[in-house]
Amino acid sequence: MERPTLRARFKYWFDGLMSHGTGAMLGFLALVVILVVAIDAVVVMALRVEVAGTGEDQGFWAVVWENLIRTLKANDVSPGAAWAVRVSMIIVTIIGVFIVANLIGIVSGAFNAKVAELRKGRSRVLEKNHTVILGWNSKIHSIIAGLCEANASLRRASIVVLANRDKVAMEDEIRDRVPDTGRTRIICRTGTTLDQDDLLIASPFSAKSVIILADESEADPDAKIVKTALALIRHPHRPEGRRLHVVGQIRHSKNLEVARVVGRDEAKWVLAAEKVGQIMAQTSRQPGLSNVYTELLSFHGAEIYFSEQPSLVGTTYSESQMAFADSAVMGVASGGKVGLNPPGETPICEGDKLILLAEDDSLIDVSPSVAPDRSAMAKDVKDKRRPEKTLILGANSGLPHILEELNAYAAKGSSVTVVSEHPVGDLGKYSRLAISVQEGSASNRATLDALDPASFDHVIVVAYRDDLGVQEADTVTLVTLLHLREIMSQSKVPINVVSEMLDERNRRLAEVTRIDDFIVSDNLVSLMMSQVSENPKLSEVFGILFDSAGCEIYLRPVEKYVKTGTEVDFYTVVAAAQRRGETAIGYLEGSGELGQGRVILTPPKAEKRTYAKRDRIIVLAED
Repeated sequence: MERPTLRARFKYWFDGLMSHGTGAMLGFLALVVILVVAIDAVVVMALRVEVAGTGEDQGFWAVVWENLIRTLKANDVSPGAAWAVRVSMIIVTIIGVFIVANLIGIVSGAFNAKVAELRKGRSRVLEKNHTVILGWNSKIHSIIAGLCEANASLRRASIVVLANRDKVAMEDEIRDRVPDTGRTRIICRTGTTLDQDDLLIASPFSAKSVIILADESEADPDAKIVKTALALIRHPHRPEGRRLHVVGQIRHSKNLEVARVVGRDEAKWVLAAEKVGQIMAQTSRQPGLSNVYTELLSFHGAEIYFSEQPSLVGTTYSESQMAFADSAVMGVASGGKVGLNPPGETPICEGDKLILLAEDDSLIDVSPSVAPDRSAMAKDVKDKRRPEKTLILGANSGLPHILEELNAYAAKGSSVTVVSEHPVGDLGKYSRLAISVQEGSASNRATLDALDPASFDHVIVVAYRDDLGVQEADTVTLVTLLHLREIMSQSKVPINVVSEMLDERNRRLAEVTRIDDFIVSDNLVSLMMSQVSENPKLSEVFGILFDSAGCEIYLRPVEKYVKTGTEVDFYTVVAAAQRRGETAIGYLEGSGELGQGRVILTPPKAEKRTYAKRDRIIVLAED
């Protein structure tokens, strides 16, 4: 093999030196400058010539200093200087120009490289007590907006988003969709949530909570969610003894068990399709309920708090309900278990925490109870169930959950008709429901006319989120709602319609249809995840509220509790609900239209009001 030449060796050495980056290049330039000024100083001293600026006592180091200054600044040469000095200084000046030009280029290149690196979002954040969001999907904007609202009272708060997307693109999209973040800083970083090294970029082990979002573009997003949770919880660099608070979204119930095994007691899982299905089924039977859920899940207005009240130890649940003038008692957390609307005689023991609904925790204050006006209470009349007909237009993975929830409420002999232009599959058998499936397009007027929607007790419009994109699915839903509005207008018969929208922005367009309730599924799931990330105990509360087997929210006619046309305070409404084994938490101020009205949660109990027949009392009860 031919031996490399000296030039080839130097080139190889120089190549390796430059590959070490900016520091190596600056060091090489510095070495060149030192050699040039030193050699020039030796030449000047050997020729015994005087260099301007060195003073009377010209020495070697004085000449070196003057040459060094000249490399950085091209000073004039004295006209009376010897030609040897002139040539020497010109050489130093030319080399100085070369050195300075390269120095500027290196510094500029290093600065641009650093800016480009920062724009890649690969630097580690140094936040503490922040919220980490791992992943990116359509729910992220609602989650960030909710968290910003929750952080409004904090002096300094931050949210760190780690996703496999461009950092600048993420920042621009968040800024466009969530323009007002208040005092909360939004920090975006680029990384893979399955990579344990990338997870460290978001500093998850110093965070107060971690939210894991599903990748909606994947066929099985649950697999990535579980892997991300596993990578985080079993991270080799996790500080010993450090507990995590993880909130994740699971699409299919079949994956819930493995998610619980991975997350153990450190993760709370939100089964999105199930929750949306339960809410839609409940809302279809109670117009206006979606507004109550939105108000309950949002961070503005009334929120759920856990509060220990030593002064109420020894009293009963019924007595505790009357002990708060500006907040509503919903239940009791005792021994790690949450109970909503327990029996009125349930004792409040030491260490128990009351579950309260209040505008702010500063309003949670025990006050003297006020005796209710029992003469204004209505007679207790039990409701009788009757078979009902429900029409479901559209289908998605949440359809079985809707049917399960309807089956829990329906009287025997009830029926459900499902109309879908996409395959539905086997929906199973139900004890109280007769299920029939028809193929057809609900956005086709002829199909709707043949179905006669006015003959059904409830109509549910389900978005095709499994088969179509968000905007396309919402467009189909909107067209269907416009047809239903026209049918109602022509038949003069009000139809109880509940509709699922995927994008919150499309809800404003759909409002022209004057439909009773819009379930913005992504928004509700986002609010639920945000609430649980702030308080893990709320996971149990929501699990009870949205499960047909437990205590739920109902909108009852006001005449079941108090006499209409009579001025009463809310103490009286609470006492009337207690007689029925229920917990009153507010009322829906009706507007005369089915399901429409203003939601009032935790009204001041001493404030008197005359209720109208169209009003509804919001209660917690077991049907």
